[in-house]
Amino acid sequence: MPTTYSELRAQLATLSTEAFRPELAEIDRLSTAEIAALMNQEDQTVPAAVARQLPAIAAAIDATAERMARGGRLVYMGAGTAGRLGVLDASECPPTFNTDPSEVIGLIAGGPDAMVKAAEGAEDSKELAVADLTALGLTADDTVVGVSASGRTPYAVGAVEHARALGALTIGLSCNADSALGAAAEHGIEVVTGPELLTGSTRLKAGTAQKLVLNMISTITMIRLGKTYGNLMVDVRASNDKLQARSRRIVALATGATDEQIETALRSADGEVKTAILMILADVDAKTAERRLQDTRGHLRAALHATTG
Repeated sequence: MPTTYSELRAQLATLSTEAFRPELAEIDRLSTAEIAALMNQEDQTVPAAVARQLPAIAAAIDATAERMARGGRLVYMGAGTAGRLGVLDASECPPTFNTDPSEVIGLIAGGPDAMVKAAEGAEDSKELAVADLTALGLTADDTVVGVSASGRTPYAVGAVEHARALGALTIGLSCNADSALGAAAEHGIEVVTGPELLTGSTRLKAGTAQKLVLNMISTITMIRLGKTYGNLMVDVRASNDKLQARSRRIVALATGATDEQIETALRSADGEVKTAILMILADVDAKTAERRLQDTRGHLRAALHATTG
């Protein structure tokens, strides 16, 4: 890593995410509609950049699911926008997939306060990343995803280096080719989104790309772990009125049962959607359904097959 501002400036000049685009030098003189159209055109290039990394993404997800199936945790680590995106993805897993908050974790350089206020200097510390992972009690069963648009952020690189030294699975998600983060990780995912509309503002295309990939990592991992039945969120946690209504709709879509049957099943299942669906489709009581799900490690399709033969 560079030790002086001139070295850092020289390094940033080599990154595609930091490149200056002369053709946009007078963007501030365009109309609002013209700028919006330009941004929309730029955003349309992101899915194609993600598509080029699908083999690497799939390999990383399969490895993550294997670790989590044996009790490992998924840990996102980044600074600034990248860190916030990791925290966002982690925070959405409990209500969506009924995971414990300790199973998918988002760590941002500078701690929780950095979610809403920039933590100056925190991203420059590999030592801070090591301290955060030490406090977490990282094990070899865990997966650490370092997220950094530039691919050089010391906090993200340090996290991946330390995690890999401990035997944990490591994934490096960046938006520049041949990045230090990609090289440090067992699974490097480099979604090259190119120069931003505003020079160096990687909350734009790079941030969108990171969000798309993090969506894939968490969602597909949970599918592999049996947290869904088809495309239904059967592990949804009904923690508010909307989710309670959604849980009943999920049971209805999966079973075609009447409202009365759904209410009876959910009541017997203590609100557990998977259990209620298995009760209805296999015509078994709650205890039998719970036992079948336990035997199949929560995979509803496998439990249904085992119950119905």
